[in-house]
Amino acid sequence: MRRLIASTFVSLDGVMQAPGGPEEDPTQHFEFGGWTFSYWDESIDISGAGFDSKGRELVLGRKTYEIFEAYWPYQPAGDPTARSLNAARKHVASRTLKSVKWNNSSLLQGDAAAAIGALKKQPGLDLQIIGSGNLIQTLQRASLIDEYNVWTFPVVLGKGKRLFEEGAKPGALRLVRTQASKSGVVMSAYVPAGDVKPGSFANDAPSEKEVARRKKMEREG
Repeated sequence: MRRLIASTFVSLDGVMQAPGGPEEDPTQHFEFGGWTFSYWDESIDISGAGFDSKGRELVLGRKTYEIFEAYWPYQPAGDPTARSLNAARKHVASRTLKSVKWNNSSLLQGDAAAAIGALKKQPGLDLQIIGSGNLIQTLQRASLIDEYNVWTFPVVLGKGKRLFEEGAKPGALRLVRTQASKSGVVMSAYVPAGDVKPGSFANDAPSEKEVARRKKMEREG
């Protein structure tokens, strides 16, 4: 079965909205578009987390597809990221789009989770989600995402669309790799690790009787 990998940029408080520029997604009066810009340096390699889709097929929500379709086809042919994204096969989840024009793009039919679940069962390259916050919410609740590549930038935004919104399915994650850039971006990958396992430190605390015994010893000592 093909793996489904989600890659996204988030702020320290979990916001993923409009990381690339002011016009990317100003909905809900979001005024911090482009908040990742000042943290990019030579130690950051976007291919390492699949942000260039090299060797994978793309799965995109409508908003991210429209942003990409309006930008990447018009970049210089020598740009390796543009070359990779333009060449990749793209599966677009949308209830409103009637057609998609970007090279190698096709619309998913019917329920997005069911359609992407069926894609995973087909032979082929792994599937890569970039951005597409609403789609990530849907696929996370359906337990379809096999890996999360989350790049956490050292900035607090206070508002905006978050990677895991209220209603996300509870679950544990296991860190499989991590690296920090010179500018403080923490680039981490997680895989699902089963259910949340609550516990309590109360069992490790001394009993009231033991506390009283220790105080008595301190007074007598």
